[in-house]
Amino acid sequence: MKSTLRKIGNSRGVLIPASFLATCEIENEIEVRLDGKRIVIEPVRAPRTGWFDGYSLETDEDVWGDMVEAEDENEDWQW
Repeated sequence: MKSTLRKIGNSRGVLIPASFLATCEIENEIEVRLDGKRIVIEPVRAPRTGWFDGYSLETDEDVWGDMVEAEDENEDWQW
């Protein structure tokens, strides 16, 4: 697709079709960076987004089930 740059104050802008934005899941905020001589536009994502997608306590095994409590918490460790 070809497009033209448009003057916006002292800067230039480009219109991005809504279908492109929807496909890339871009809403309001973007990250813009240079990659060589390319301009890369990406959606801003919250840190750790999706880490727990698909996790369910009921279906996943109990990872803490094999842990054994120490008899005396104040007891010194022996190396």
